[in-house]
Amino acid sequence: MLENLTNRLGRREWPIVLALLIPAAALWGFVELVDEVAEGSTQAVDRMLLLALRNPADTTEPLGPAWLEEMMRDFTALGGVGVLTLITLAAAGYLFMLSRPKAGLAVILAVGGGILLSTVVKMVIDRPRPDLVPHGSYVATASFPSGHSMMAAVVYLTLAVMIARVRPRWTTKAYVLLWAVLVTLLVGISRVYLGVHWPTDVLAGWTVGSAWALLCWLATLWLQRKGNLESDVG
Repeated sequence: MLENLTNRLGRREWPIVLALLIPAAALWGFVELVDEVAEGSTQAVDRMLLLALRNPADTTEPLGPAWLEEMMRDFTALGGVGVLTLITLAAAGYLFMLSRPKAGLAVILAVGGGILLSTVVKMVIDRPRPDLVPHGSYVATASFPSGHSMMAAVVYLTLAVMIARVRPRWTTKAYVLLWAVLVTLLVGISRVYLGVHWPTDVLAGWTVGSAWALLCWLATLWLQRKGNLESDVG
């Protein structure tokens, strides 16, 4: 039976099948996290981690010098709507200039779909923002999941994968992907540091954002193999 399945899928199909397991596992983890948050099981851990980043003598102040707080605001801006919109439009515009309109449209749809998904989940869960400490950044939406963390994962990981695919050396691929992951992590950490998100909000954003980015990447691979999307973006 296993041999027949192997023959049906073909050797070239296995990487895609295995890759599908990653977003599936991430989405399963996200669902479990939603359940834990809804039951209030994560509240104690959330409070402990959030307060660990505050001055023990005065929890209204973040841990560390003033320049660190300002740097965290810089990092959090990398996951903001304005910055991500500019990056997305710049990337899509570049692809259009390269006569890759379908690839450019795919980038816009991936990011737009991520924004829609984040908005819907926020409305459904409707978790209040942390009230233990003053917010170090303006917020107007629900807390779960972290939109900054999720959209940073969607945008930076999606673009990094697109760039990595057209680089021949694995060291270059790893370099691009590692920087995308680092920026995504910094955005999420900054949200907790500034007191505008619970740690589990950020974890949920990373999880579902990464899963969405990978699903979009797999969709582009499938469309390319069908001849419905340009196979070269470089």
